[in-house]
Order: sequence, then structure tokens, then C-alpha cells
Amino acid sequence: MRATLTSTLRRVSALPASARLAWWGTAWLRGRVGPDDVLDAVQGEDVTHVVGGPDGPSSLLLELAAARNHGADQVAAAFPAPGDPAGLRGPRDLTHAAVEAGEVALLAGTGLVPRQVGRAVEWTVLPAERRPPPDLGEADRQLRSTLLTAANALADLDVARWQPRVADELLDLRAGVPLAAPPGTPRRCVDLAGRALHVEAVVELALRDDGGALSAGEALARRAALDPLERAARHALTAACSPDGWPPEPDESAHR
Repeated sequence: MRATLTSTLRRVSALPASARLAWWGTAWLRGRVGPDDVLDAVQGEDVTHVVGGPDGPSSLLLELAAARNHGADQVAAAFPAPGDPAGLRGPRDLTHAAVEAGEVALLAGTGLVPRQVGRAVEWTVLPAERRPPPDLGEADRQLRSTLLTAANALADLDVARWQPRVADELLDLRAGVPLAAPPGTPRRCVDLAGRALHVEAVVELALRDDGGALSAGEALARRAALDPLERAARHALTAACSPDGWPPEPDESAHR
């Protein structure tokens, strides 16, 4: 039993904190999981998560409950980077904080930006502008297309010579990080998030220092091939963690 729980925690913790809050927070707001499920999933292998505010520290459940009282039924997540505020419309303070953190959860007109402090996570709450929902299908197609383009470009750079593992991983288009997800999360979103995380890991591996095996020109060419792939992976993860862009849930009454 303990081994199963540990395995589940690892599959949950493979997701960034904002993604975990998006998936499990949405499931709780829609009545599919209990409060303990949310806390266990979002906390993952961290010791605790605390929401900072002007009135003192609060909890994620209190933030979710307050949003539910105002009609919220979902939490989304975005994964911006410098020069690419993916999934955000501002304002400036939120965009700056989210880019610095690399992630943000969006809930009822606010953004919750996480910061790792040892084995704890502190969330800062900032106002957030409403943004258009990401296109899930487009994000999936873009990731596949960019992956093929990057694989071809890296093959021309003889990637197998300096990073054979990268070459193998890039060629496996179906590979993905195994993830745990709550009820109500579309299977295609779980699959897309797993593939996005796999691609991000491959990009990180490919950009590691290789001990000077590459010339400066080769290193620049390598980054030029990988930057669009990293961007596509972040956009895919944003779409997979944005319930406002998910396909409609099937009408269960139609099958009764």
C-alpha cells in the first residue's frame, strides 16, 4: 500500500505546482474530489503550501472556497517565460511575477504565483486579467509539428554524436511522463501534459554543457533548434491545464 501511495505521489509531483492546483482545484470546485484529495495532490512531496496575503497567511482551500462562493468552477495554469507570457493578459505585476516563477495558477480574477522555499511553497495572490482560453487542439498539433522540425534540425547537427540519449528520446513521439489526474480531467489533456513534460526534460538534457564538444556555432544552432520546442512544450502544458479550453464533458444522462 505504501509503495502504491509513493508511486502516486511521484506521478502527481511530476507536474508543476500550478498544474496540480489547476487539475485538482478544478475537480474540487466541480464536486469530483474531496478537500483532502486537493491538499494531498497539490502538496505532493512538499512539506506545506501557504498563501500569503495582507491579512496574514491563508490556505489554498480557503482561496478555492472563496472563489467558489463567487461562482468559480475552475482553476487554470499558465507557464510563461521571458518574451513569451503564454496564457496571460496581465496586468504587469502578475506577468512579471509569473515569468520569474515560470508558472501561475489563475482563479476567478486572481493569479496565484508559487515560490519554493526549502520544502515548502509560498503562493502570492495578485490581480489577473481575463484571458482567452488556449486552443487545446492547436497546442497539441504545434507540439507534434515542432518536435518533428527540431528532430530533423538536430539530426542535421549530428545530435546522436554528442547526445545519443537526446536523439533516442526525440524520435519517440509517443513518449510522455506518466501522470496521475483527478476525475474529470480529459484523457487527452493528461496525455498532452505528459508529452509536454517529456519534451521539456529532453530540451533541458540537450542544452546541458557537453564539456566543449561543440563549437560556438554548433551550440547556437542547437539552441535555435530547441528554443521553439521548449516554447511549444510550455504552450501545450498551459493548454492541458486550462479547463476553460477543455472539450465539453459528455452528458452522462444521455447514457442512462
